[in-house]
Amino acid sequence: MIRAFIAVEIDAVTAQRIAAAIAHLKLRIAAIRWVGATNFHLTFKFLGNIDESKIEPIGAALFDRLRLFPRLTINAKGLGVFPNPKRPRVLWVGLVGSHLVSLKAKVDSALTPLGFAPEEKTFTPHLTIGRWRQGERADRTLEQELGKWSKCEFGATSVDEVILFQSVLNTAGAIYRRLKVVTLKPDPMP
Repeated sequence: MIRAFIAVEIDAVTAQRIAAAIAHLKLRIAAIRWVGATNFHLTFKFLGNIDESKIEPIGAALFDRLRLFPRLTINAKGLGVFPNPKRPRVLWVGLVGSHLVSLKAKVDSALTPLGFAPEEKTFTPHLTIGRWRQGERADRTLEQELGKWSKCEFGATSVDEVILFQSVLNTAGAIYRRLKVVTLKPDPMP
């Protein structure tokens, strides 16, 4: 069994800008486990623990549905928290792009016949950059910090591939390994 998910990676320059923001935020927001810049990604579908025999069928289904999907650009902008600033669990950078929801729908339609049901909650494109430790609460400075960063533009990423990743958990954090890559159609979305 392997732990797997489907995602797109973020441009290195954008990731560096977000990492610089994290360095600043570490001094102001306590009790967070921060995500390293090499692990920034937009998750379209968390598959959980799957049998290794599923890798090939998942890769084939993604290829079939996504190979004609045009490349697109996403922009990383602002900070927010899930579920809310009073009881935060996840600190995130927002992602905007006109065709992200369509790409997510294509991923879901590829996986549904393989037994992976679409999520019922609304898709909110984001990069997780930190998680609050179990039982820790945010202090009053959180809302102020979120306000300061709400309009910050971290950069754009050209999305030209969708990746099936394996996630290996260890004490230092997760390590992601590419299992399958589907290249999107070269013609970008208008």
